[in-house]
Amino acid sequence: MTLGPSAPPLALIFDMDGVIVDSNPTHRRAWELFNRRYGLETTEAMHQRMYGKHNSDIVRDYFGPDLDDAEVAARGAAKEALYRELAGAGIEQMLVPGVRAFLEEHRARPMGVGSNAEPANVEFVLERSGLRPFFRTVVDGHQVRRPKPDPEVFLLVAERLGAAPANCIVFEDSPTGVQAALAAGMKVVGIRTTFGDLPGTSINVDNFLSGQLREWLVRQIPAD
Repeated sequence: MTLGPSAPPLALIFDMDGVIVDSNPTHRRAWELFNRRYGLETTEAMHQRMYGKHNSDIVRDYFGPDLDDAEVAARGAAKEALYRELAGAGIEQMLVPGVRAFLEEHRARPMGVGSNAEPANVEFVLERSGLRPFFRTVVDGHQVRRPKPDPEVFLLVAERLGAAPANCIVFEDSPTGVQAALAAGMKVVGIRTTFGDLPGTSINVDNFLSGQLREWLVRQIPAD
């Protein structure tokens, strides 16, 4: 699909975990193994609370609010190192179906990543997958004062892309991310890797192979 050089500027913003890579199964396993180091068994309810959250919030949720900032950061970093070890060379197999071709098809458009993930994880995924050149800007959870569900992540991506929020479409897989995108004044496409249909989204699809997604995107471009 070619949207045409004369079309109004439309920016595409992607979350990373659950949108570019279906990494949540690996994150679940990493949390389970990491938490056992402290004698903590990870329940399904704990997993559900983890999706879309910043690491500092997850660590305090799991281990209590009284940990100091240094310990929270250290535990979060250790867990993410374990995640990268588990993911290893398997990033290509973790990519959400169709995402590489979708990015190639839209590479002329301003595209960016807005994620709550740790900087090392963002670099790991984008560099290992070879997808980094598609994105004009990448914002991770350490580049903003308030991570999702605050809209700051997505607003910073839009600013760097030179796009008005109303001309941005965000691809998200979690309620937290959807809330942040809507608060930023952006349209949202829900990717069903983690949850079913996400309230507040304009459309929900299984992955980037969806013909429904293709048709919906065409309708977002006003006629000349």
